[in-house]
Amino acid sequence: MSVIRGARERARIEVTAAIKEEARRQLAAEGAARLSLRAVARELGMVSSALYRYFPSRDDLLTALIIDAYDAIGAAAEDALARAVEQDAAPADRWAAICRAAGEWAVAHPHEYALIYGSPVPGYTAPLDTIGPASRAALALFSVVRDAHRDGLLTQPPGNPLAAPVRADAARLAAELAPDLPVRTVAALVAAWAQLFGLISFEVFGQFNRVVEARREFLDLAAAGLARQVGLGATASASTDTPEEIPADASAADGVLPAK
Repeated sequence: MSVIRGARERARIEVTAAIKEEARRQLAAEGAARLSLRAVARELGMVSSALYRYFPSRDDLLTALIIDAYDAIGAAAEDALARAVEQDAAPADRWAAICRAAGEWAVAHPHEYALIYGSPVPGYTAPLDTIGPASRAALALFSVVRDAHRDGLLTQPPGNPLAAPVRADAARLAAELAPDLPVRTVAALVAAWAQLFGLISFEVFGQFNRVVEARREFLDLAAAGLARQVGLGATASASTDTPEEIPADASAADGVLPAK
């Protein structure tokens, strides 16, 4: 019986993977709003009733794809952090490694990224099951700051005093996620997290076209700024950076105005 049960479990895993793979293909071709269980079943040569035994509704399939996407980008962030820790990198460089890994995953998987960070799918409400996976990349960033604070390497974030409503939100998050961190640092962390994924979304959704060509280098620059914003100091690349002069023969056609 155990042999039969094992074969059935393997078959279920294989069919589930095939369903998800076809659903991702449909996401790329049609978008999440047009994802159809019947279409997935048809492409796989299954009857709809058979597919419903794996995913009872379109929303169940969407949830599975969303969790997979969050877990994938979260794993990329966590793996990058683990490598940086193994190399004994400075806190700001650990932060930058996470930012770079998240950006690279998003560029390599634009349709899955759009599913979790793009426009909401009409008629779909994400269940609580998605919260844990959705938190993984952000918690990797939090862990860098918490370790820096523990080791005495965290400075006070720059800026004006927090408005009372912002302080209340940050205090609630600090109590839930990082009670050891100053409230002001938590507020800066949330802002940096949102800015990071705004930058990544600009690249994935084409907002940097004809604006930023050196995408990876620009993200590294932005990540270094976000590191300073939360009190981590400069990354190794930023600390060795030197100002560059605009070439003397640069012209207005290159997007640089001539000196007056």
